[in-house]
Amino acid sequence: MDETEFWAIVDSSREAAGGDPVEQADALVEQLVLLDPESVVDFARHFESRLTRAYRWDLWAAAWLLTGDAGEDAFDGFRCWLIAQGRQVFEGALHEPDDLAELLEDFDEELDGEAEDLGYAPYEAYEQLTAVELPDLGLPEQPAEPEGTPLDFGDRAALAERFPALTERFPPPR
Repeated sequence: MDETEFWAIVDSSREAAGGDPVEQADALVEQLVLLDPESVVDFARHFESRLTRAYRWDLWAAAWLLTGDAGEDAFDGFRCWLIAQGRQVFEGALHEPDDLAELLEDFDEELDGEAEDLGYAPYEAYEQLTAVELPDLGLPEQPAEPEGTPLDFGDRAALAERFPALTERFPPPR
């Protein structure tokens, strides 16, 4: 499976779910079980490598501005959600997290910003296809610390300076 096929599956699952992250995880499993097991492993590798690429302090700060939650579990769910938004949003956010203010047409704080279940979809699909757990993907482990310089989520002035568009559209939680 190449990158284009990976993103096509992500986009198709999002469209099938109407943008609902929980339904998208279900739609993704439904699509993945139609593939052969090795393709599901390839999809999982693509997904996990993108999770690692998004493990950055600047994206964590952007996630906090959008969701109001700075916990590690919340950031994991945010990174899954970011992948679920498709290639343009994902790559745009990696290029410049502040651009999320423009890349996200709508953002519903109750629905958006968290899609942890999406990360489990290839594992579930593989088990349905083979009755065994997904094998080791052979990828490097996620680093112990996010890439980049840590940001103080409580420093409103620093966040506004680093993320002017995001802080204007999504003021930091108090």
